[in-house]
Order: sequence, then structure tokens, then C-alpha cells
Amino acid sequence: MKIHEYQGKELFRQAGVPVLEGIVATTPEEAVAAYEKLGGAIAVVKSQIHAGGRGKGTVRDNPDQKGVVVCKSSDEVKAAAAGLLGKTLVTIQTGPEGKTVNQVFVEAGCDIARELYLGIVLDRASSKPVLMASTEGGVEIEKVAEETPELIFKEHFDPAIGLEGFQVRKLCKKLGITGHAAKAAARFMPAICRFFVDYDCSLTEINPLVITGDDQMIALDAKITFDGNALFRHKDLLELRDLSEEEPSEVRASESGLSYVKLEGNIGCLVNGAGLAMSTMDIIKYHGGQPANFLDVGGGANAAQVTEAFRILLSDPNCKGVLVNIFGGIARCTTIAAALIEASQTVGFTVPLVVRLEGTEVEEGRKMLADSDVDIISATDITDAAKKIVAAVG
Repeated sequence: MKIHEYQGKELFRQAGVPVLEGIVATTPEEAVAAYEKLGGAIAVVKSQIHAGGRGKGTVRDNPDQKGVVVCKSSDEVKAAAAGLLGKTLVTIQTGPEGKTVNQVFVEAGCDIARELYLGIVLDRASSKPVLMASTEGGVEIEKVAEETPELIFKEHFDPAIGLEGFQVRKLCKKLGITGHAAKAAARFMPAICRFFVDYDCSLTEINPLVITGDDQMIALDAKITFDGNALFRHKDLLELRDLSEEEPSEVRASESGLSYVKLEGNIGCLVNGAGLAMSTMDIIKYHGGQPANFLDVGGGANAAQVTEAFRILLSDPNCKGVLVNIFGGIARCTTIAAALIEASQTVGFTVPLVVRLEGTEVEEGRKMLADSDVDIISATDITDAAKKIVAAVG
């Protein structure tokens, strides 16, 4: 689950991670009121969407309007807010479709001496969180990783212990942080690592992390993603979820217990098991097709879930065919076949449907489909299935 910058910064504040004062606004008038309340000569109006690259992003119908605007008067704040609210912001992470800006964050300015990058993710190879830092703050970290990976410094840490003092000193040396700024880092870096662990994050990113003129370290950004599997421990965080920022079909799928991610292709995929789903998408691509989604109905899929899965798949106007790839283990092939027959009667299949069944009670399941009036194209294996669906959508 992702949250907005202003929400993340409030959580940072509560966790002892230094941030600037700021106020969220949904109208230009509220933005002006926020600016006046902050009482500073300089403020920054920041678009709030679930995507990075806002500083270099532009409004679709007004390329001169950036997603982050430095303002020095109430008139500038009002103009910036009016130019963003209700508009579509396109960034390197949103893709050309962009995202609608429903709120802005008016934040007090500060004296920036240096901009750094800091991020924490889980390194699955080492089974530990890793703190990444770079001197290239304010720049897309993907670009840094591709062009100058030697400028990204990493420290793995034990989640039970946290980031240790010697690790902070190593990072400070590599980043060129000395004096009072190093003392600020000795407080900041362990605090952000504790935050990552305490809140069960899958990503905590600050870009830029700034060092001020008086050697303070401040989070000037907050990009946070929580591990959805751990949210049962943080039910208060569910209140921060903004459904308007999420793909409606993905929200609908999650409510039905389905794992679904919308993609840009034209071949819908209905698969049980995440690994099999990934393999299915790969082999579709290998044979020249484009997957329209990732959809894992899980090992215990029932007729209701399969029916809802088809509704979601077919609601995508780009979906020109569906590949059902099921390996019957926990869910028997007969159960899946019955669910497919019921789904066809309830939803109605209007595009080519290729079905590959394998596993427990596979022969019985195939016979059920063959004896039904469901219009399907049977496949013997995953390669055969991929070739047939690619040919069918032609």
C-alpha cells in the first residue's frame, strides 16, 4: 500500500525523523491560507500523487506547469495550486496517461546546502533490509543506478538491531558528510531504519534528503510503500489509503481476494499461483504476445472468484483474448472446470478463450469442458497455450 508524501511526513515526524512544516490543501484558497499560516517568505507547492519524479513532471495540457513549484508570495502559491489541482500530471513514473492531482502539499522552505538520496528496501538475496545512499539527490535513482552505479552506497542491517554507528560513519565518509552534519546523520539514519522495520515497509525513499546551511539533516520527500501482508499489524495505516490513486480494477480484485495487476497488453491471463502467472506472461511475450494483466486466483479458487476474475479481465477494453493456465494442486481441475462453465453462463465470453489444465483430476476436468457448450480452445501444455492465444488475438 502506498501513501502520499504529506502522510508519510507525518509518520516520519512521529518517529523522530526531521521534516519541515507543511499543510495539505485541496483548493487554491486553502493553499494560500496554508502559506500564510506557515509564515515564511518561501514555500513549496507540491502535487500529491502516488508517483515519483514530480519535480520534473509537467501538467499534460500545460508543459510549463511543473509538479513542484517554489513560491515567494501568496499570489504565486495560488497560481501554482490552481495550475495543479484537478489537472493531470505526467512524470517518468506515471507513464503518458499521468495521474490527476487532487491535493497539494504546501511546505515551508529551508536553506539547502546539499541534496542527497536515501532509500531502504528489502534485499531478498541477503534476507536483510539495505540502506542505500547517494550523493546524487534530486535525480531519478534509476538513472543513477544505470549510468553511475558506483555512486550508490549500501549498508545492510539486522532488523532486530538496526543500523549501527560504524555503518553510519562508513556512509558519512563515502558521502563526504563531516562535522555537525555527521552528528545529525548519526541520529537521522538509524531513525529512518527503525521506521522501515517498525512499520513493515517494503520501500522507504527520501529524494532529496537535504543537509541545511546549519548542518541539519531533513527529509524533503517521503515515498513510502507498506507490505500489504503485514497491514493486519497496522490497521491504523489503512485509513491513509487513497483509493482514487489506485487502478479501479486492482481495487476490485483485492476485494475479491484476487491478486491482480493491470498491464498494457491485449491478452488476459487467469492463472493459479504467482510463479506460474509470471511464467505465463513470459511465454506469451516469448511467442510475440503482450499480457494484459497479472492475475493469480490462488490455490483455493472457487466459482465466485473465477467469475469475478473474468468480469475484471473482460472489463478491460484492450483485452482481446484470455489464456487460462491452471495447475490443479489444492484446487482440483474439476473445480476449475466447473467454475469456468459457471462463469461462461454468468459473464459470457466474447473473446477467444484458450484453456490449459494440468494436475489433479485433469482428465475429468477436460471432459467436463469438452461436454459443455463453453466455446474454448484447448491446449496441451503451456507452450501450446501461448502459441494458440497469440494466434487467436492475431
